[in-house]
Parts: sequence; structure tokens; C-alpha cells
Amino acid sequence: MQATLSRAVRFEGVGVHGGQRAVAVISPAPAGSGIRFIRTDIVDRPNVIAARYDAVADTRLCTVLANEAGATVSTIEHLMAALAGVGVTNATVWIDGPEVPIMDGSSAPFVREMAKAGLKIQKAFRRALKIVKTVTVTKDDKQVTLSPARWFEMSFEIDFAEPAIGRQRREMAMVNGVFIDELSRARTFGRLADAERLRAAGLGRGASLENAIVVDGERVLNRGGLRYADEFVRHKMLDAVGDLALAGAPIIGRYVGVKAGHEMTNLALRALFKDDTAYRWVDYNHQREPKALGMCFDEVAA
Repeated sequence: MQATLSRAVRFEGVGVHGGQRAVAVISPAPAGSGIRFIRTDIVDRPNVIAARYDAVADTRLCTVLANEAGATVSTIEHLMAALAGVGVTNATVWIDGPEVPIMDGSSAPFVREMAKAGLKIQKAFRRALKIVKTVTVTKDDKQVTLSPARWFEMSFEIDFAEPAIGRQRREMAMVNGVFIDELSRARTFGRLADAERLRAAGLGRGASLENAIVVDGERVLNRGGLRYADEFVRHKMLDAVGDLALAGAPIIGRYVGVKAGHEMTNLALRALFKDDTAYRWVDYNHQREPKALGMCFDEVAA
């Protein structure tokens, strides 16, 4: 069944790229409404922005959504991953600025507060997006493939020149709370040299060691080091979960990312929806393996 939050939850923090402080309130929403953002600071034009793959307007530093009136909201991927991870189908995100607070750089703060609030099950069937034909998008040395599978699976590979990151690969069946247990705490990351370059260009104004992993050669500069030995590839998987959530439904299929980021995942969804023979909608409640759509709230609350 579809689900929303039992009560509203509030988050306040800085935007990692713009540096502005913002308050985001995630409130319950009616069945069938999906996820949408409302920019409360915009009053001169339509301020409702749908959380959909075809509303993605920029993917260079993060995922940016926009409506037809030009209202935008950025860095939505960690929050979208958390909503998908706890099983929220319908929610309204009221936000008073252009960027979702980065919190600690992971999905964990969002997951934690939504788990405290709990879910309200709604009397409406939930659909899933079943991949029935392989779709691949490639750009330079980056690639994303969506292919048929019995449940939602992910495989991701990264390869960075920095020795602190290097080449990492991880594969997971995203079932039975795996997102919460294995991915939600993985933080965003960057190189010290890039951070200095971005700030010189007026970007990355909100980034700090409190909300991102920073590496310099072989060193991880954060006090306490990494949360996981392969936290870098896990965070890339977390980002992909958030970007895939813009499909508007849980995915039954396999995602394989090679050196991929926000752009490649969005291109893969666009390619998928362009081919009517590559997917079909199925009733979530009539699947023989309901937990295969996994990442479900019951396991979070437990």
C-alpha cells in the first residue's frame, strides 16, 4: 500500500553548494500525490516542483529540480534516497530556500527523524516499475545499465586517482532494510584541491568537514576517518538510490553504474521511459516477493 508520514518532521541546516541556511519541513500528503517540493520563499510565480526525473534541470554538482516557471530546488538526492529507503510514497517538502540542507552529508539524519515519526499506511495500491528489457547509456568512460531482475539490485564501481579513494566496487540486493543498514550513513566526499577551487569560484560555500569527507592524496582529513572502509562507493550508491526515486515508484530491476553520477542516472531513466517495451507497471501489492521492493519502513522502525 501507499504510505506517508504520520506527522511532519523538520530539518534546518546549510546548503552545501550555495551556503544559505534553509528549513525543510516534510509533511504528510494524500495518497496518489507523490513527492513534491514547495518553495515557500517564492510568491511571485508557481512554487510547486514535482520530484520527477523529467523535472531534472541540472546535474553538474548535484541534482536540481525545476518547474516550468523556473523555480528550482537543488541537492535533493540524499532526501529522496531517505524517502525511498523508509518507504514514503507521498510527502510534501516545504522549503524556504533553493537548496535542501546537507545535514551531515548523508541520508542518515533524514532517515532517523522519519523513523521517529513513523508511517501512516494509506488505502491506495502502490505501483512498481519493472524493468523488462536492458537499457544502457554511455558517455565517455561512464556508464549506467538498467536490466531485469527479481528485485532491486545495485552494482557500482568508482575509480579515482586519489589514493585515499582509488578503485572501489560494491554490489547489493536492496532488500529488507539494506539501504538503512548499509548505505544511509555514507557521506558525500570531495578532494581538498577541488574544494579550494570551488570556493574560489563562489561555489561549495557550505561545505565543511562536518558535512563531507575531504581527501588530500592518501589522507582523509575528517576527524574519526571513514564510517565504512568503502564509504566512497557506498555514497555513490546512495546518490543513485535518490536519483532513481525520481522515477516515481520503486524499481524492480538491476542498476549497474560505472564511474556514474547524477547525470548518468537521469539519462538512464530518460532512456528507459522513452522505450515503452523496456518497462511495465506492476501492482506492488500483488508481487510474490513484496519484501523484494525492500528498503521498507517496518524494518527501520524495528
